Amino acid sequence: DGRFESGVRIEIDSDGRIERIERGCDQPATHPDAAVLPGFINAHSHAFQRGLRGRGERFPGDRENFWTWREAMYELVDSMDADHMRSLCVSAFAEMRRAGVTTVGEFHYLHHPDDDRWCGDRIVLEAAREVGIRIVLLQAHYVSGGFEQGLVGGQRRFDTVDLEAYWESFDAAATCCTVGQSMGVVGHSIRAVPVDQLVDLHVEARRRGLVFHMHVEEQQAEIEACRAACGCTPTRLLLDRLQLDSAFTAVHDTHTDPVELREFLSRGSNVCLCPLTEANLGDGLPGLDALQEHPSQVCIGSDSNSRISMLEELRMLELAHRLDRQCRGAWVDQDGGIDRRLMDMATINGARSLGIEAGCILEGAWADFALVDLRSDSLQHVDRDSLGAALVLGVDREVFLDTCVGGRWGRGS
Repeated sequence: DGRFESGVRIEIDSDGRIERIERGCDQPATHPDAAVLPGFINAHSHAFQRGLRGRGERFPGDRENFWTWREAMYELVDSMDADHMRSLCVSAFAEMRRAGVTTVGEFHYLHHPDDDRWCGDRIVLEAAREVGIRIVLLQAHYVSGGFEQGLVGGQRRFDTVDLEAYWESFDAAATCCTVGQSMGVVGHSIRAVPVDQLVDLHVEARRRGLVFHMHVEEQQAEIEACRAACGCTPTRLLLDRLQLDSAFTAVHDTHTDPVELREFLSRGSNVCLCPLTEANLGDGLPGLDALQEHPSQVCIGSDSNSRISMLEELRMLELAHRLDRQCRGAWVDQDGGIDRRLMDMATINGARSLGIEAGCILEGAWADFALVDLRSDSLQHVDRDSLGAALVLGVDREVFLDTCVGGRWGRGS
């Protein structure tokens, strides 16, 4: 309930779910000098982009931006083979667990890392299984390089051909899912999926009861291209053509018109922010006021994985808006605090976006936890009532002793 309590006993059943919670327990603590959090839920990741860390960070001219960064990403894709992709995924997922993340929504579009078509889907699932992280494989449809443009270069490794081939690949990947693994649907972006295909893809996802994710309005250039091709913004197109609901998540919404964003949120749909990646790429800041009106619909992702720390994602989000508004306290709840609202983004809100029963410590939910070391140097002299804010603003992943996924401890190799 957004606060820390002592003397709580959590019992886990044989399926890895929370069976019973007992408060006021006077038995000796199994984890003395530690606090248990719901495991963080990373709602948007591109694991293979872990291979870009440190690359593309030289700026000899004045034209470096998202689009030139994307060319560096395509160079990585061109050089990718199955072994390299597997290694990158294992590294990214293991680092997530060490940072307190127990579930990842892997927005996956590198389907063909080499000549073995669709092997990328299997590689991602195998890497998650090796590390022991819960995964929702968000299978991306990707067929064009822009409005009425074909795929070129590295983009061909993303190609899902058509909707028939996409759903065949989706069903094949689903057969590879094991315990702790599930699937969701992605229309990569308005520039990568023609509108009629996007509509049909979303209709089938709703028929199957699946979550649907999509990159939306990260860049002004995408909005202008959509206006030229379709006569409206990407968000307006989604509002007019799709039956939006709580199963839909728009990733970024950095430049979304506030009126359209409010209408989008009023449909119950979610927004996933990726503050560290958005800062790294110079994308800009999302509209705080509209998002604050629907706090339970905002979740967090690590996106390019140039830095993997949900605490730093939350810190960047809060402090960037403080700087922008020259204020203290940006993502403030009705009680004047910031930690409950921000921590919800990284836990229960992410679970809502991915359609899983996690992100909370409640009977019936998955037993996914992060264990915090209260004896760590960075938490010395912090009292219980200040612990949430201290986690968000004052520490990093060194405070995590371990993570638990489905009742099994072990925070990643």
